[in-house]
Order: sequence, then structure tokens, then C-alpha cells
Amino acid sequence: MFYEIKAKSHVRVPPNLLKDNIEEAVLKRLNETFEGHISQDVGFVVFVSEVLKIGEGIIVAGDGAPYYYTEFKMITFIPEMQEVALGKISDITNFGAFINIGPVDGMIHVSQTMDDFISFSKTKVLVGKESKKSLKVGDSCRARIIAVSYKDAENPKIGLTMRQVGLGNLKWIEEDLAKKGDKKVKKEKEK
Repeated sequence: MFYEIKAKSHVRVPPNLLKDNIEEAVLKRLNETFEGHISQDVGFVVFVSEVLKIGEGIIVAGDGAPYYYTEFKMITFIPEMQEVALGKISDITNFGAFINIGPVDGMIHVSQTMDDFISFSKTKVLVGKESKKSLKVGDSCRARIIAVSYKDAENPKIGLTMRQVGLGNLKWIEEDLAKKGDKKVKKEKEK
């Protein structure tokens, strides 16, 4: 889920940025500092969107740059258990698929891709033996978050599943809905 979070921090503005508008310089430095930051508390920082308040600058002895106390808003992504996410397949391996769900890739283990025996081809495609459904890089998919781990803060892990009605490759979902629609029309004609 994406959130807008209010935060406070001191930010160092190097002398070469002092020629710019101070609010623009502070916003630039905040984005350089926080964009891409990952923590369990705020999730994945996408970007700093707005500076709310800039205090007076202070200079630390031996450093020619002022430090400003700032209050600001940032956009973050915090993956939540059971959340349904939409994304694109970014890579396929023999053990599963990686799906980009915003600022991060989640992993779908091969056993969680579909209700079928799965084969992996050298062309990086997962194919269901009976259903003939395929999954390849670039496919748009809907998946549910089933695991989130910040054990390695630099590389958090997100586990996903597509084994549920309404989840999976969007093409599969459309085909399933079309089949249901055809069955409904057929039943109405029989009446």
C-alpha cells in the first residue's frame, strides 16, 4: 500500500546549492537522502513530495554547509500481508517468477504460480502441463502478498501467490471471466 507520511529531519545543504531557492535545495537534498531508503517502519521511500517547514540553518564548526531542521511529506510503499498487488513479471527462473509491484520486486515461487504441474523452458517461460497457461517476462499479473521479511534490511523479501480465483496473469483472468459469461449466456438460452 502506498502512503503519504509526514517526517522530520535535519538536512545538510552544500554551499553549491545555496545559490538556488532554499526550498528547492532542501527538497533536492531530502530526495537524495531518503529516496530508495528501506526500513520496516516506513517501508520503501519512493520520493519526498513536499517540504512543509524549514527551520533556521545552523553551521557546524569545520563544515561550510548549513544544516536545516525540516518537516516534509514523503510517499512510501509498505507491503502489507494479504494485500493484492498489480504488477509486471520482471524475470522468470526455474524456481519462480519475480514481479515488479511498484518500487520493489516480489517473488512468486513456482508452486504459487498456478494450480497445475509447471514446466520451465529455456526461453524463460513457465507453462502449466494441463491448463497450457503460460507466464513470461512482461506479463501483467495480480498477486497477493503472503510473506514480508526485513531480515536483510538492504534486500527485504516479499513473497506472493497467484493461486486463488481472481489472481494470476490478467489474460488468464479475462479468459476465465469470458468462459463464465459464455456459460451464463448458454444457461439463459436453455431456459
